[in-house]
Amino acid sequence: QVQLVESGGGLVQAGGSLRLSCAASGSIFSINAMGWYRQPPGKQRELVAIIFSSGSADYADSAKGRFTISRDNAKNTVYLQMNSLKPEDTAVYYCNADVKVGGVRGWSNYWGQGTQVTVSS
Repeated sequence: QVQLVESGGGLVQAGGSLRLSCAASGSIFSINAMGWYRQPPGKQRELVAIIFSSGSADYADSAKGRFTISRDNAKNTVYLQMNSLKPEDTAVYYCNADVKVGGVRGWSNYWGQGTQVTVSS
């Protein structure tokens, strides 16, 4: 019913920047929280940043001051601008969203397929 499609990952040198995008499509009535998570090799998935429909946002300590999350509600799209990247930022980055699907009571949670970010030293 709802698909999240990420783009913008890739290989970058330490100190560089990348911008991730995630577009939600399908039978969407509204979207509340949209977030970015990441899963480094051999580790658990962790929250990077989250933004609510109000525009308020929260960040993991590792992302504060370097990453900026934003969203375009008209396009059902969330972005993650990542600056001053470090090798430890290397991970698969996943988009997540809480969606009210048209014709369905309540909220449902969806994940994207993930996009690889690799930061070389």
